[in-house]
Formats: sequence, C-alpha cells, structure tokens
Amino acid sequence: MEIHSYKELIVWQKGIEGVIELYALAEQFPKSELYGLASQMKRAIVSIPSNIAEGRRRGGKKEFCQFLLIAYGSGAELETQLEIVRRLPWGRDLDFRKIDSLLLEVMRMLNKMISSLKS
Repeated sequence: MEIHSYKELIVWQKGIEGVIELYALAEQFPKSELYGLASQMKRAIVSIPSNIAEGRRRGGKKEFCQFLLIAYGSGAELETQLEIVRRLPWGRDLDFRKIDSLLLEVMRMLNKMISSLKS
C-alpha cells in the first residue's frame, strides 16, 4: 500500500495521540511549572509529529530521514523531561503509563524508519 499523506503514517498518528496525552498529564503539574517543564515538554512532544509531517512533505528520502532524526531527538528530550518530573516530589503520584507507552512505541517506529531509510 502506497502512503500518500503523512496523516496515513501510524507513527504520525501515534505522535498526535502522544501530544493529547502529554497535554492532559501537564494539566496536573503545579501552576508554577506552566512556563517551565510543562512548556518545554509540550514543545518537545509537538515537535515529533510536526517533524514527521514536514519531512514527509519535503519529498526526498534523505530529507525525510533528517526530519525523522529530529523527531527522534525530540523524543529523547521528552524522555529526559519525563524522568525529571518523576523524580520531583509533585511528580511522584502522576500516572505516566500511557505517555510512556505511546512515546516508547513512537521511538521504536522512528528508529525502524530511520534504519530502513538509511539502508
């Protein structure tokens, strides 16, 4: 099956799900984090499907791979930020299961796509 739009890519769809999930999680952060970690994390998660979409629209395999690498880097940034929140006193009682699961799935898909485009 040929993919005509980035919206047909499961990795993009899962990335969008991750955005929605992270925004719901960030709602539970203290108000003092509105412009701190919450803002950083939102930028990182939004960057993932955004870079997938932009790279797909650019056309070439090399450019697409580069944008997937950027998305993968944003995922690593978010993994780090999630770990920081887990270790903060106010983050210990938050439920990270859904965002962790989605992010892991997206990172695996990105890794596979990048490897496949490079070979």
